[in-house]
Amino acid sequence: MVLVLKRQYFPEGTNGKLACEGQFICHTIELPWKNNETRVSCIPEGEYFLSKRYSTKLQWHLEVLDVQNRSLILFHPANNALHDLHGCIAPVTKISGPGLGLLSRKAFTKLKTLVFKALDQNESVLLLVES
Repeated sequence: MVLVLKRQYFPEGTNGKLACEGQFICHTIELPWKNNETRVSCIPEGEYFLSKRYSTKLQWHLEVLDVQNRSLILFHPANNALHDLHGCIAPVTKISGPGLGLLSRKAFTKLKTLVFKALDQNESVLLLVES
């Protein structure tokens, strides 16, 4: 499975559209681009594999693997990139401003269901991040 994240960059945050094989899944919000600096920047454009991850705080979610000079880059619910994210990607149902979105849990559930189904069938999931 290949997911494509097309981004738009703004000083206050990064907005995106996530699709699978041309089918829209959800919008995304991230931190602004700040040269891949830890905890203040979105990740670089490129190709990344996704895996399942569990934590007591977030329960089951998705991890973006092998991000250069970064670790624990996740897909998890959040509605405000500057307040709720440290480099991660938040699926949202609707964009409400640069780095801002609405109904993140709903969008996250949709994405997680789709990706977990592929991973449970031993299919690799590739994320292409581009502008």
